[in-house]
Amino acid sequence: MRVLLVGGGGREHAIAEAIARSRKNPELYVAMSKKNPGIARLCKDSLLIKETDPSIVDFAIKNGIGLAVIGPEAPLAAGIPDKLWDAGIPVVGPRRLAAQIEFDKAWTREFMKKYGIAGLPGFRVFRKGGHGTDEYIDELKDVVIKPAGLTGGKGVKVMGDHFDINGAKDYAREVLKNDDLVIEERLIGEEFTVQAFVDGSTLAFAPAVQDHKRAYEGDRGPNTGGMGSYNDSRDILPFMKESDYIEAKKIMGDTVHAIRKETGVPYQGVLYGQFMATKKGISVIEFNARFGDPEAMNVLPLLGNDFLDVCTGIVNCTLDKMKVIFNKQATVCKYSVPEGYPENPVRDSEVEIGDIRDSLLFYSSVYEKDNKIYTTGSRAIAVLGIAGTIKEAEKNAEAGLSGLKGRLFSRHDIGTESLIRKRVQHIKDLRGY
Repeated sequence: MRVLLVGGGGREHAIAEAIARSRKNPELYVAMSKKNPGIARLCKDSLLIKETDPSIVDFAIKNGIGLAVIGPEAPLAAGIPDKLWDAGIPVVGPRRLAAQIEFDKAWTREFMKKYGIAGLPGFRVFRKGGHGTDEYIDELKDVVIKPAGLTGGKGVKVMGDHFDINGAKDYAREVLKNDDLVIEERLIGEEFTVQAFVDGSTLAFAPAVQDHKRAYEGDRGPNTGGMGSYNDSRDILPFMKESDYIEAKKIMGDTVHAIRKETGVPYQGVLYGQFMATKKGISVIEFNARFGDPEAMNVLPLLGNDFLDVCTGIVNCTLDKMKVIFNKQATVCKYSVPEGYPENPVRDSEVEIGDIRDSLLFYSSVYEKDNKIYTTGSRAIAVLGIAGTIKEAEKNAEAGLSGLKGRLFSRHDIGTESLIRKRVQHIKDLRGY
């Protein structure tokens, strides 16, 4: 079986590893904008190209590709899956109309409202060049400002974290010059993510994961693409109730069915729901139309099925015929990033990779020259610890980090007992139990 993977980051390295583990002995071909050394070692051939370039389809046809897997969001927004399907190549990754759930936040909120999908916070959409944002911010008082388009996880700004009310008004006016805008009520609680394989009607859910966006320990500093994440050895995280997970799954199922009604196309790929566990229940922060990075690294190594069997179920709409299983283990993922990241990162700095013990390693934004690995300025390398408990998985992740040498730093508090206790106490205080 010949498989095409589009994308070259840490998430895609995790996907490539899952493909390589398949019993089907696949030949892997990759289209990526920069050569990822981890992925390059797993593939038969690669094309270095912008991941939104339609000539990816020509590369697929030339190599007799039987299945394509899309990693990042940009090719989805560019309609690469539509073009591949049109060429007779099945794709794990939703068509453009369905992928709007990620790349147009204004569309998503209005869609949720239209179909009565639960978990919708108070919001209002403002169109590019419009006005009235000051008045709405005054009305809500505590807000989140979201550019409608893709921002790489860094465009959303939260009052109290990033600015005061006047700063919120300034930022909203700035965004409106170039983009549509969503202003929402700020949700107070604990974030968690649920990811699912989707074949258009059936959803197969992975365990809940918690990502850590802030650059520095103690949840301080600027937002990043994600400094690390963890999951527990059961489906829910320590601060969650079982009902939070059940409600999240229902919201995602309702969303998939409503997308088909609204767009006329089935949602086939991975759906990522980001939720906030609040005092009143759960609310939807956003949806993504693909695996998270780093959350893919938590769940894919735990997949008990052959990944390509699951992919076949997605493209043939037969997920209901199989039982998708995730091993009941905990994982902790920690990113190693260049000094100064994200605002003034060190670039072209060598990273030495020594003994990472029992952890797994995923290359993200690095390059290889003369058999040496160098940083680019973005997140460099992720390590993943796997064990029966979060505590042991965190130890394994730290052991892995100790094998990396260079001008790097990590958030060592991710997955630690003290940070998890803080999360649990926060929810107890909110919900009064």
